[in-house]
Amino acid sequence: MEQKNKQKIKQLTSQINEHNYAYYVLDQPYLSDAEYDNLFRELESLEKANPALIEPSSPTQRVGHPIKSGFQNYDHEIPMLSLSNAINEQEISEFNKRINKWLDQSKTFYVAEPKIDGLGVSLIYKNGKLIRALTRGDGYSGEDITHNIKTINAVPMILRGENYPSFLEIRGEIFMLKSDFEILNKARAHVGEKLFANARNAAAGSVRQLDPNITSRRKLSIFCYELGASDGLDVNTHWDMLSYLKSIGLPVNPLAKKIDSIDNMILYHQDLEEKRDNIPYEIDGSVIKVDSYTLRSKLGERARSPRWAIAAKFKSKNAETQILDIILQVGRTGVITPVAKIKEVEISGAIISSATLHNQDEIDKKDIRINDYVIVERSGDVIPKIIKVLKEKRPKNTQKFAISDFNWPDPNCKIERIDGEAAYRCINPNCKSRVMGMLEHFCSKNAMNIEGMGPQIVKQLLEVNLLESFDDIYRLKYDDLIKLDRFKDKSAMNLITSINESKTTTFPRFLFGLGIPNVGQHISKILDIHCHSSI
Repeated sequence: MEQKNKQKIKQLTSQINEHNYAYYVLDQPYLSDAEYDNLFRELESLEKANPALIEPSSPTQRVGHPIKSGFQNYDHEIPMLSLSNAINEQEISEFNKRINKWLDQSKTFYVAEPKIDGLGVSLIYKNGKLIRALTRGDGYSGEDITHNIKTINAVPMILRGENYPSFLEIRGEIFMLKSDFEILNKARAHVGEKLFANARNAAAGSVRQLDPNITSRRKLSIFCYELGASDGLDVNTHWDMLSYLKSIGLPVNPLAKKIDSIDNMILYHQDLEEKRDNIPYEIDGSVIKVDSYTLRSKLGERARSPRWAIAAKFKSKNAETQILDIILQVGRTGVITPVAKIKEVEISGAIISSATLHNQDEIDKKDIRINDYVIVERSGDVIPKIIKVLKEKRPKNTQKFAISDFNWPDPNCKIERIDGEAAYRCINPNCKSRVMGMLEHFCSKNAMNIEGMGPQIVKQLLEVNLLESFDDIYRLKYDDLIKLDRFKDKSAMNLITSINESKTTTFPRFLFGLGIPNVGQHISKILDIHCHSSI
């Protein structure tokens, strides 16, 4: 009887995996939702009656138990670098010219794909089994989110066939369909929860849940787009690599295309931009890569990006809105940035409620006033800014704004404009806003990575005088936190655990966290190598 049940479980598992492959990779589903659900329930029932026969890779085991505390970091075998940008067709053309010049040839073949507005992830398979999934992180190390990635049906727990190396790392982009994002936000609005600003934030928040049950209820998707490290995989071109990924059960973007000329490169980009609103997920450009791996090796990499690829951005979208107020934000270095608070408006799937004004010169140059009607652009589909004041619609009650006239609430703070600079600065090193910015930076993901120490918690701890400097973070105790609003037993314990875990770090992260002017992530790593000083 046990052998019969074992065979039936194997058969059902195979049927479910084949359907997932047909649905997510081939886009040719052959089972209805009801038929799929019946197979899944039958498998669940059999496994419940025969728990000794449950395999870790079973489709029923995708949703595991919550993890107790923060995410563990692991190094990427090969860095997950960012891409250089091209913001117009001329820059796309210049990229092609540079490639041909460096390679000393007249023509190069490329592969182009949509640039999905999602979250980069690394999938690691050992002997065909998914053993780990990491976020991109800082490009050199990422957080272990395996428990959440397993909930995505499009990600195979076991690769198809047998044509794969013993170790294989694949890069992909996690995203949420526009329709699934709308459903999620409607559900959150119904129960009074805060809405996600855009689909990317929803996807990023979903994969960083401690409880995979929450992630499993949010429909996430993935397209795989690049090879990371591997143990002897013999693939010569990017196009062949995409075909290979598809053959072993990993979904790739069907809109990827081989490109044989600069004219076709630009046509592909233009065509994507025209179809952008009809594509079921958010994209913000196209990615263009040299097809040949041999040529990629010749071209090499810069410090932060490969020379053989570029991200061509779409023209920024914009919308009309009204300025309700102008406030000042103080950064950790004391630089003061004026920010326009505007009537909420949707741009590229994101709800925008503020826009940077950069500095006083920008305000004066564009004659930006409170209560003005303006055009707001989501520059690079990330940072909103005001590109035009609609002076023909200017109300009578507009108010001019000058940083020098602003009454700063902290009497100990003094605002000055430094000679030769456009920016104003707060020159008080103990300014609470500056200190808050420094502490936020120190705790951030790319620095000490203290999970749960976000801006609101830092602000709260400052207000109750539990924080004044970096070392105060490591003096915090459970008894200090449990008395405060926002904290219950579990959240207080989790924060103390995360603080303690951050003590095991690297010299570049610590150095970057100190916020020394002109010492960013890259310089921190260079200093670490030069000084042999990793801790």
